[in-house]
Amino acid sequence: MPADIEGYREYVGARLEPLRRTAYLLCGDWHTADDLVSTALVKLLRHWRRVSRMDSPDAYVRRTLLRVWLDERRRPWRREAAWAEVPDGAVRSATDGAADRLTVLALLAELPPRRRAVLVLRYFCDLSVEETARELGCTAGTVKSQSARAIEALRSRLVGVPARAEEARTDG
Repeated sequence: MPADIEGYREYVGARLEPLRRTAYLLCGDWHTADDLVSTALVKLLRHWRRVSRMDSPDAYVRRTLLRVWLDERRRPWRREAAWAEVPDGAVRSATDGAADRLTVLALLAELPPRRRAVLVLRYFCDLSVEETARELGCTAGTVKSQSARAIEALRSRLVGVPARAEEARTDG
């Protein structure tokens, strides 16, 4: 058990919701996201003495979360989708861009894991190319090419999406 359990509790309390959102963006399911965060936080607790002295404990936790997610994706019994398709009625009744968010999340879920991870780390976690490369254990060039390919794939898939998502894409 780490000596600074109170420090661990404060750290987790301050970062739990952003970690859940990051996990959700990676996996696309809130229940799985909670499982991923729980696993990552257990690993963090095991190494809290060392991690708490690091310059950037957030980077350690993000990398741990990413590795936990990739490990889950490699397990054959997890390859089934964890949710059924959202009925059209629910999307039509959504307001304030909820339908657009669902569309983007569905498109994000279709991307290969590495491309999805690059987009989440770069644009949701707001990491630089170099930081993302460090998190993924690859080169900056790989991050750039994976980003470009992922964005192009999302754009090409948005062509067949209903008009509302098209309008949002051309307005911004």
